[in-house]
Amino acid sequence: MRLNDIIDRIKLPFRKEKELFSSLYAILGFYPRNIEYYKMALMHKSIRKRNDKGKPLNNERLEFLGDAILDAAVGYIVYRHYEGKREGFLTNTRSKLVSRDTLGKLANEMGLGHLLVSSGHSNSHNSYVEGNAFEALVGAIYLDRGYDACLDFFEKRVLGRYINLDKVAFKEVNFKSKLLEWSQKNRVRMEFRMLQQEKDNNGSPIFSFQVILEGVEGEKGTGYSKKEAQQQASKDTLQRLKREPQFVDAIFSAKTERTKMEEEPAMAVPDTEQSQDFIIETSPEIPASPEIPESPESSDDEFDLSDISHKEKSREEIIAEAEAAAFAEE
Repeated sequence: MRLNDIIDRIKLPFRKEKELFSSLYAILGFYPRNIEYYKMALMHKSIRKRNDKGKPLNNERLEFLGDAILDAAVGYIVYRHYEGKREGFLTNTRSKLVSRDTLGKLANEMGLGHLLVSSGHSNSHNSYVEGNAFEALVGAIYLDRGYDACLDFFEKRVLGRYINLDKVAFKEVNFKSKLLEWSQKNRVRMEFRMLQQEKDNNGSPIFSFQVILEGVEGEKGTGYSKKEAQQQASKDTLQRLKREPQFVDAIFSAKTERTKMEEEPAMAVPDTEQSQDFIIETSPEIPASPEIPESPESSDDEFDLSDISHKEKSREEIIAEAEAAAFAEE
């Protein structure tokens, strides 16, 4: 082996470490003191690496630490920024900022995904893996420089550069409208049943509602207004529709029983009054103002229920599908 080749092999690890320092500086705004913390934060469990004692080396423990630190730091930022806002608003805003989807997009925008060391994920990491790496990075910052550095990193390197805090805070998905749209599309009867109306220790009214679909009980929601309670109940019911096929089956079974019992009249007597039940009342959007920015269009693939439906097939359709399956197996 030539001397130049030996020198190049010695220089290679140093070159890679220098590149890592430069990449981390571009993300963090400072150079790491202990680079080992950051190397660990960028190490995905898929590489199955272990230390001398046989313990796995990956970013899962730093992810756990970073998750806790991030909750505290973002909670403080939101608390300080929105003086006088209720606890529910603050919690909701913090949840949006530290959600897996938000952190994954942040990691991707900052170029963190390209630094990840994993098996079979070269440059195409999903948001879940990248979101975990972002939390692990915060854990590394905490061990390397302390809590204030984590707070400073999120305020100066994330907010304003990658995230508009006000737009996130007032971004709202109309879950009630989405649930109503799904129920109408599938001809499912839906109602909101008020469970309770009381007052808290400060005398503020609290409402509790439950979604009912074809008589089947959906999820419950509580809030300081009817709208807030119904929105929460709708959101949780939408999530349940996506995750529980048994819940969907129960709804359509109840619908089938109802339609069997109903009898269509031979002729309906015309009504002199114009019915207005075709108008769907929706809550007004939050108006744009200097204090409250207009809500942007949001990605709502998480609550896309277009694939959750129920349609009885005709005898001809069943035969056609059976024939197609038979030919496919040959």
